Amino acid sequence: MSCTCAPAACASTRSESRPHLSPADTHCPYCALQCAMTLTPIATTDAAAAPVSVAGRDFPTNRGGLCKKGWTSAELIASPSRLGAPLVRGADGVLHESSWDDALDHITTSLRGIRQEHGADAIGVFGGGGLTNEKAYLLGKFARVAIGTSRIDYNGRYCMSSAAAAGNRAFGIDRGLPFPLEDLDGASTILLLGTNVAETMPPFIGHLAGAQAAGGLVVVDPRRTATARLTEDGRGLHVQPMPGTDLALLLGLIHVVIAERLVDLDYVAARTTGFESVRRSVASWWPERVQSVTGVAALTLRRLARRLASGRNTYILTGRGVEQHVDGTDTATAAINLALLLGLPGRPGNGYGTLTGQGNGQGGREHGQKSDQLPGYRKITDPAARAHIAKVWGIEPSQLPGPGVPAVELLQSLGREGGVRALLVHGSNLVVSSPNVTAVRERIAALDLLVVCDFFLTETASLADVVLPITQWAEEEGTMTSLEGRVIRRRRAITPPEGVRDELWILAELARRLECSATFDTDPERVFEELRLASEGGLADYSGIDYAMLDAGEAAYWPYPRGSAGTPRPFAERFAHPDGLARLVAVSVRETARPLPLSGELTLITGRLLEHYQSGAQTRRVPELADAQPEARAAMHPSTAERLGVSDGDLVELSNPRGTVRCRARLTADIRPDTVFLPFHYGDEQAANLVTSDAVDPISSMPEFKTNVVRVERVGGLVAAGAVA
Repeated sequence: MSCTCAPAACASTRSESRPHLSPADTHCPYCALQCAMTLTPIATTDAAAAPVSVAGRDFPTNRGGLCKKGWTSAELIASPSRLGAPLVRGADGVLHESSWDDALDHITTSLRGIRQEHGADAIGVFGGGGLTNEKAYLLGKFARVAIGTSRIDYNGRYCMSSAAAAGNRAFGIDRGLPFPLEDLDGASTILLLGTNVAETMPPFIGHLAGAQAAGGLVVVDPRRTATARLTEDGRGLHVQPMPGTDLALLLGLIHVVIAERLVDLDYVAARTTGFESVRRSVASWWPERVQSVTGVAALTLRRLARRLASGRNTYILTGRGVEQHVDGTDTATAAINLALLLGLPGRPGNGYGTLTGQGNGQGGREHGQKSDQLPGYRKITDPAARAHIAKVWGIEPSQLPGPGVPAVELLQSLGREGGVRALLVHGSNLVVSSPNVTAVRERIAALDLLVVCDFFLTETASLADVVLPITQWAEEEGTMTSLEGRVIRRRRAITPPEGVRDELWILAELARRLECSATFDTDPERVFEELRLASEGGLADYSGIDYAMLDAGEAAYWPYPRGSAGTPRPFAERFAHPDGLARLVAVSVRETARPLPLSGELTLITGRLLEHYQSGAQTRRVPELADAQPEARAAMHPSTAERLGVSDGDLVELSNPRGTVRCRARLTADIRPDTVFLPFHYGDEQAANLVTSDAVDPISSMPEFKTNVVRVERVGGLVAAGAVA
């Protein structure tokens, strides 16, 4: 498929006047911190001007603060590159503007033909962790009822799947933070594993002040990030292990905790099972061995274990840096084991949690986007769950498809015999965010039909046969679920442009055209009412929550069964396994989990920048953010650069058998000499995922994003900046 489009196809149609509404209290469109903000409509005749002003709003997570992304979020609404009409690729290979009826009829005709010839599983649906709860719910229903396919998954598979799998295995439930974020204010010790909150969600760092004052902020990261710098001046400790050795580090900490009799034996006996198997599994991970594997001094390991066991209001928090690996589930499990042995989860003033990344990464995985789940975090293979959902949807349980396949496997099947022939994409930029991007591009090119719903002509949308322009956050109603498991309201401040549509409407229209007999409502509140019924009795029970409650400002933490007061701290009395006990699960280091660098090779790690978010599809279109970080830069240690003959600002290539990234070098002493860092927000030849592996964790199906082996070489010439049109 061609990437070209007719000039008119990308033109804005926002010049028409838009009715303005009253100021709206809502939340930021970016990360899962979901900072509260107020949007006030602005009367303007300038089509390029932001139609609302943004003000921070007092809320427990952000306390009135916003980061650069939040303050500039309104600029996207009037972006000159925003799509204003559907685009359909013509016989000339070019995308042309189309009417909504023609575009939807084209999709419907194609889907019918593919389903008739190849079966329902030849149609795939790929969702996103930024969709509202209502959209995520209706997307899962649409896939399984209107199309009848099992082939649905979402980009949260790339984000939270390892943490979710570990949480479900240990606790019987997956809620990122099983306590309100404010609980961290009273902490004396906080261990942050593989997360750079100072850049990914800056208002979060206000909750670290107590631990800093007590000298107890501990950051584990191969880079000296902005978060790691928060430990300086006696405020804590930065532990800088070799990339990919987090599991060994955690096993070493557990070894010390057990060997030095720091285990909370009363808690372990009363609230857990599996201690003996874990004790045996870490026997060989004495500190000196861990030092030889991780590079972290044995003395540091012992000091850290003793600090964590000091009984001074301790929290352990994990992020993607330790989870986005082929052994990510086991690494997260080791962190949970450590927390359980110390008696932290569920104890007042202590805890374990994982930091959800995407705006609705928590809610987005609870209500039917995952290949193996139905709404309410129900297993699709559970007969009782199938019967419950079928009743809500007005169908027979036998009409529900079985489990599908996770994201990487789904994408690998595109265009292949017996695989997916048509793909509908909602809220994802696959050819930037997926691992092994070159292979993903090849598979997308083999499709019979690619449909993308988006605000802009992203790298993925530019490959589509049909692009459908959709509403942005300030133009829609709905709910989100924050990293705390708190359900919050998204409120509309302005009326959307005439040429765009809400995805609830799009799904309802497609379902009608496909002659689906099930109901597909377009009103967000009515969809949420259906979601409440569908989730009732499930692990993620929203049945006791309604819009009126949220509009009144009630703090609604799930599970929130009908008639209850919600569950801000679900582990206070018991865990979610039938016996109420948490599982200590023995895990081990797999020596063959990932390739090790050979002579002349470096370990590549990837991550975020303060100014950008996810694939950069939005933030690279905000001038202030794009100007601050216009292109990808490969960060490497000066000693490494000297050995390679690279100077700051030189053009370099990072390559391995999967592909080559071309970008400029940035020299910094904040990284290990055996490592190179790339941000993952950029597309085309600067896409970090050109060289990442699509090997996956056997439990969570999480790809190996964070640790890959590359060769770095200096090249001549210039590289284009990363800003987008």
